[in-house]
Amino acid sequence: MGHRSPVDAPAALRIVGIGASAGGLVALEEFLQRIPADGGMACIVVQHLDPTQKGLLPELLQRVTEMPVWAAEQGMRIEPGHVYVIPPNTELTLVGTTLHLAEPAEPRGMRLPVNILFSSLASGQGERAIGVVLSGMGSDGTAGLQAIKAVGGLTAVQDPESAQFDSMPRSAIEAGCADIVATPSELPGRILAVMAHPSEAGAGSDETPPPEAASPLERVVTLLQQRIRHDFSLYKPSTLKRRAERRMAIHGLASLEQYAEFVEHNSQEGELLFKELLIGVTSFFRDPATWEYLAGTVLPELLERRKGEDKLRAWVIGCSTGEEAYSLAMVFTEVMERVPDPHGVTLQIFASDLSPDGIATARRGQYPLSIADDVSPERLARFFTAHERYYQINQDIRDMVLFAQHDVILDPPFTKLDLIACRNLLIYFGPVLQRRLLPLFHYILRPGAVLFLGTSETVGQFNHLFTPIESRLRFYQRQDHVPMGGRDFLLRAFPPLSGPNKEHPVSSTEVSSRPPDELQAAADQVLLQVYAPAAVVLNGEGDIVYVSGHTGKYLEPAAGKANWNIFAMAREGLGGPLASAMKKAATSDHPVHLHSLEVPTHAGVQRVDVTVHAFHDPSPLRGMTMVIFRDLAPSSAGHGGRSPKGKGGRPAAHAAELQQYRAEIESLREEARTSRQESQAANEELQSANEELQSSNEELNSSKEEMQSMNEELQTINAELQAKLDDLALAQSDMQNVLNSIDIAILFLDQNLHVRRYTEQAAKIFRLREGDVGRPLSDLTTSLEYPELQDDARDTLRTLATSEKQITADDDRWFTVRIMPYRRVDNVIDGVVITMVDITETKRLEAALRE
Repeated sequence: MGHRSPVDAPAALRIVGIGASAGGLVALEEFLQRIPADGGMACIVVQHLDPTQKGLLPELLQRVTEMPVWAAEQGMRIEPGHVYVIPPNTELTLVGTTLHLAEPAEPRGMRLPVNILFSSLASGQGERAIGVVLSGMGSDGTAGLQAIKAVGGLTAVQDPESAQFDSMPRSAIEAGCADIVATPSELPGRILAVMAHPSEAGAGSDETPPPEAASPLERVVTLLQQRIRHDFSLYKPSTLKRRAERRMAIHGLASLEQYAEFVEHNSQEGELLFKELLIGVTSFFRDPATWEYLAGTVLPELLERRKGEDKLRAWVIGCSTGEEAYSLAMVFTEVMERVPDPHGVTLQIFASDLSPDGIATARRGQYPLSIADDVSPERLARFFTAHERYYQINQDIRDMVLFAQHDVILDPPFTKLDLIACRNLLIYFGPVLQRRLLPLFHYILRPGAVLFLGTSETVGQFNHLFTPIESRLRFYQRQDHVPMGGRDFLLRAFPPLSGPNKEHPVSSTEVSSRPPDELQAAADQVLLQVYAPAAVVLNGEGDIVYVSGHTGKYLEPAAGKANWNIFAMAREGLGGPLASAMKKAATSDHPVHLHSLEVPTHAGVQRVDVTVHAFHDPSPLRGMTMVIFRDLAPSSAGHGGRSPKGKGGRPAAHAAELQQYRAEIESLREEARTSRQESQAANEELQSANEELQSSNEELNSSKEEMQSMNEELQTINAELQAKLDDLALAQSDMQNVLNSIDIAILFLDQNLHVRRYTEQAAKIFRLREGDVGRPLSDLTTSLEYPELQDDARDTLRTLATSEKQITADDDRWFTVRIMPYRRVDNVIDGVVITMVDITETKRLEAALRE
C-alpha cells in the first residue's frame, strides 16, 4: 500500500506539470511570472499545438520569466529553475528526471498529451508530483490529475471564472481531483505554501497526536462519519493526522482547530479528505516471493484439502484498482494447469474496496504499459491483450473476479471463504479494530482455509485462531474447533453492532470467576449459539444488519455489486413468501409463520419453517424485523410417514389433485417460456437499435473531438500570432520614432517606385499626405530641382549602385540626395530608399570661405 519512490529525483527538485489548451497562453504567462527562479521547481508545459506549424511558445514564454525556457528534446535532463515546452506533434513523458519524446499514438483530434504527461509524472515522482490544469477546451488533464492524486501528489486547477475557456478546469473540478482552485497568478503562491508546510517537509510524526490535538481530530472524524457513512475513529491516529495536515497545507491553515472548522462549514472538503484517506496504490504480484510460495505450496495444499469440491471462494479486501485480485486469478489458473487431477475446480474471487473510482478502474481491466515492470512477458502474452497505450486483462481472468464497493468495517462480510487476502490494510487500523476484524475473518473462513496478510502485518494475539503456514511470508491457516472467546463475539467482531465495552475476548477462567448472574448470561449465550435456529435481523429496507447461526442454506450473496438485502440473497423458494410475510408482519402484533417452504440445496430439497417477527419494542429494535429459519426433518413432511389408506377415495383424489397441479404448473411454465421468448426478441431488437445508436454516437463524438481539437489548435495559433502582431506594432512604433528623431528626410519606394513609407521631413519636401501611400513617384510634386530623380531611382534598381547628388530646392536650400537599394532581411531587393540631408548651412559656409 506504500507509494513508489521517485527515481533519481534530487531532494530539492519538485517537477510541476502544466497542461493548457485554448486560451492558455495568457494563463501560462501569469503563472510563470510568479514562479521564482531559485525556488527549486522545474516546469514542464504541455499545450495542444498544431502538428504542422512551428512552435512559438518557448520564445513567447521567455519574455515573462527569468527561468530559461527550452523546447523539450529527447533525453534532456530536468534541472531546477528551468521551463520545458512540448514540441508540436509529439507526446512528452517523464522517466525519472529525463524527458522522453515519442510520436503520438492517437490520430489528430483524439490526442490527450496532458493526461500522458501527468500519468508519467505520477508514476515517476509519486507523492512529490505536482499537476496544474489551466484554460482549455475538452477534458484533457482530468485523468492525469486523478493519477497524481491517487499517489498522494498535489493537484491545482485554474478557477473556471478566470479562464478564457473553462472546460478543462471545470472537468477536473467536477471529477473531484483538484486540491487547489485559484487564478493563474495565485496558484504559484499556493503551491509554494504547500511545499513549505511542515507536513510536506517531513515533519509529520508517526506518534499519537497530543491531547490538545485529539479533540479537533475527533471532530473531523465525526463529521466524516455523518456525511460519508464511514467510520475512521478506529484508524491509527498518526495516519489521520498526516492526511489532515496535508489538507491543512493545501488550504494554508495553521492548526487542526482551524481545519475542523473548515471541514464543518465546507461539505466538499469532507469528500476530498475521505479520498485522501483511502490508500489507493498497488501493483501486480507485489512481493514476488509471497506469490511464488502461494503458487508452489499454499494453493496446491488447499486444493488437496478441498478435493471433491467444484468451487472455491476467495475475498481480496482493499483491492484498490484490482491488480492484486487479478494476480490471484492468474496464479490460480497457472496452478490448476499443474495439478494432476484438477476435477474442474473453479475459483470465485470477491474483490472489494471503499473507493468507487478504484472499483471502476478494476472493472475496466485496463492498465498502463508500465506494468511490464511487474508482470513477466509470459504472463503479459497469456493473460493480457496489448494495445497501443495500455494492456487489457483477458476476459477469462476478468470473469473470475467480482468487484464490489464494500466497507469491511460497516458492511456485512462475505462468508464460507477458502482464502482471504487482506494485505497492507490492517497496518492503517488501530489495535481495537484489528482485534475485532481478525476473529471475524476466522468466523467467515471455512475449516482449513487460508489467511494471506501483508509483509508488515501479523495475527498478533490471535495465534490461537490461526496457525502460521509460513510466518515470514504471512500465510496463516484457520484453526478449527476453537471457541470464539466470548458471549458477544459477533457483536464485537462486527463493528456496526459493537458496544463501547465489548473489546476483549472472554476466556474460560474469566467465566468461572464471574458472579451467578453473569454465569447465567454466559450459559444463555451458549444455548443461543449452539441450539437456537438460524436467524437474521433486518432494517426497514430489508437489509441484513445482524446474523445469528448458519444461514448459508437459506441465504447467499447475489452476483454483482455487494447487496445485503434479504430479497436479493434469499434462495429460490423463499423470496416471494418472505415478501408477503414481511408486509403482513409489519401491520400485526404477532409473528407470521410460513410452513414447509421448499428450498433447493446441494443435498436436495430442504423443507423449512420460517417465522417473521416485526419489532415494535424495545426501542433499539423498533422498526426492525427478525426472520427465523427452522429445518424440518424428512419425516415431518409426510405427517408421521403414514398414509390414510382406510378411506378408499383418498388416494384417487390425491392423484387427481396432483395431476391438476402438474397441469397448472406446466401451463404456467409454457406461459413463462412464451413470455421469455417475446421478451428476448424485444430485447434483441432494442439491443440492435442501441448498438446502431451507439455507433452513430461514437462517430459524432469522434467528429466533435476532432473539430474541438482543431479549434483548440487554431486558438493557440491565433494567440501566438496576436502576440507576434503586438511585437510588430511595437517595433513599427519604435522605428517611426527613430526616423522622426534623426531629422532626415527619407522616402521608401517599392519596385514600381510607388510610395511605401516616408518621414515627416520628406512629407514637407514632396508635399505628401497619408493618402499618398501607394502613389507613383512621378505623380508627386517636389521642391527639389531634380528632374532626373525618377531615372536615377530606376538606374539604382537596375544596377544596385548607390547614387548621390547635391541638389538645390526652390527655396534656395541645398540637399544631398542619396538613392540606395532597399534590401530585405532575406537579402532580396524590394525597392529603393531616398534620403535627403539638408546641407544649406554647409554650402553657405563654403561660399563664405571662398569669398
